[in-house]
Amino acid sequence: MDKRKDIIEQMPHLMRYARALTRDAVAADDLVQDCVSRALSRLHLFKAGTNMRAWLFTILHNIHAQNMRTLGRRPRAVPLDRELEERRGTGPTQDARLTARDLQRALDQLPDEQREVVLLVGLKDMTYAEAAEITGVPVGTIMSRLARGRERLRRMMAEGVPALRSVK
Repeated sequence: MDKRKDIIEQMPHLMRYARALTRDAVAADDLVQDCVSRALSRLHLFKAGTNMRAWLFTILHNIHAQNMRTLGRRPRAVPLDRELEERRGTGPTQDARLTARDLQRALDQLPDEQREVVLLVGLKDMTYAEAAEITGVPVGTIMSRLARGRERLRRMMAEGVPALRSVK
């Protein structure tokens, strides 16, 4: 098989995961571009017979983690048009869109470690072993983070996503 073709086949999956991680289409595009660029430059390091998808997701995950460490935890800028759209009085009438919005807000409030695992296992349908390989933590830690993340999501969705809490 052609390794470059395998990379191209994984791009939609990488894009969805990057979009879920960054919550921004432009940042997700940049992240996937960096991932593919790094994968192509290190294609000679890929071992035949191993999982190309897991290898690419590991690269993407590591680039994202490095970007987060580099940028720190400063607030993201929100485009003015999105801010104005959210302030309008009329919202969507479809329950599915509201549920999806609430789920996205709940996911945004999860700690990064739990959100990454929930996205990998829940959204990308990866095994615990694949998620452990990508994140570089033991399978038991993946299982624990997933259980805590799912439970927290259930609570937030049942109660309605709470506003950000203030620390006392």
